[in-house]
Amino acid sequence: MNRRTLMALALTALTALTAACARGPQPERASVASRAADPVPAPEPAAMSDAPAPESPAQREIATFGAGCFWCVEAVLEQLDGVLDVTSGYMGGHVDNPSYKQVCSGNTGHAEVVQVTFDPTALPYEDLLAWFWRLHDPTTLNRQGADVGTQYRSAIFCRTPAQREAALRVVRELEDARAFGAPIVTEIAGDAPFYPAEGHHQDYFERNPAQPYCMYVVAPKLAKFRKSFRDRLKQR
Repeated sequence: MNRRTLMALALTALTALTAACARGPQPERASVASRAADPVPAPEPAAMSDAPAPESPAQREIATFGAGCFWCVEAVLEQLDGVLDVTSGYMGGHVDNPSYKQVCSGNTGHAEVVQVTFDPTALPYEDLLAWFWRLHDPTTLNRQGADVGTQYRSAIFCRTPAQREAALRVVRELEDARAFGAPIVTEIAGDAPFYPAEGHHQDYFERNPAQPYCMYVVAPKLAKFRKSFRDRLKQR
């Protein structure tokens, strides 16, 4: 077969393929595999379910705060409407996967923190910041009450530029208003590795309400929160 004949056959095949593509797929020629993969035609928009769409990633955001002992902070924030989950842990240090004992020594550089997963459509980040300020004294350097050490420092670990901008703006507003009567020493830090605390530290107050620290420190703060902000609590 000479070159001219091959060219003619190729042109004929190309013309036929173009015509077939223009007509679109023919149902009677659908393959067995195609039918098995899509046995039912897709519903028209009018026939679709009215059920709400699954929660989108935009409805979940994470904030991380250091406000003293994480037992207390976790116990309060997990009561708040719009908060989806609270995990106690360590952040801002130089040792990988530290233990509670190591962090309490003050030698790892970590702060005790809570990582808060929240729905920003129900609880905007700036509103969550307002709760952070209510839960501790941001004017005492490396100290909350009787808890002393860098692990108890006041800190906001910003995961996004928007969080950092909001945190800095709120600090300026509080300072201008002299809201605390003393300079705010809260550390505004960038994102860093978060290490969850050991399992027995999670939901600590709920599991150990009779522990002395829980009875004399956590319980009164939680009771005051529940009384003062009843309308902001989760409906259980």
